[in-house]
Amino acid sequence: MATHHAAPGEVVNLKTWAKDLKVEKSKVIAKTKGIELARLVIDAGVDMHHSDYCSVKGAVVIHCIEGEITLKTSDATKSIEKGQLVFLNGDTEHALVGVKRSVVLLTIVLSQN
Repeated sequence: MATHHAAPGEVVNLKTWAKDLKVEKSKVIAKTKGIELARLVIDAGVDMHHSDYCSVKGAVVIHCIEGEITLKTSDATKSIEKGQLVFLNGDTEHALVGVKRSVVLLTIVLSQN
């Protein structure tokens, strides 16, 4: 069964967005030609990128809704707590690690090329 994705104008509750999945986890909220929104659930001690870095062509906004995560880039390591966000330019290599069980809103500006 396909999971539900948000329609334009639909209100999304990030705390309960993945209720249609058997186990609470990460899920794409919506994707258009210009933007992708995803809800990430990152447990404490979990490295989302398995000790490696990832990057995307477009800019990225990482918004910690609940909990605490660590953002690693080649230049720095930063703590991002509940209510905080960080912006990265496209092609910035990064990794996310859970400090506490966290819910994160990931916004990716997709390349228009």
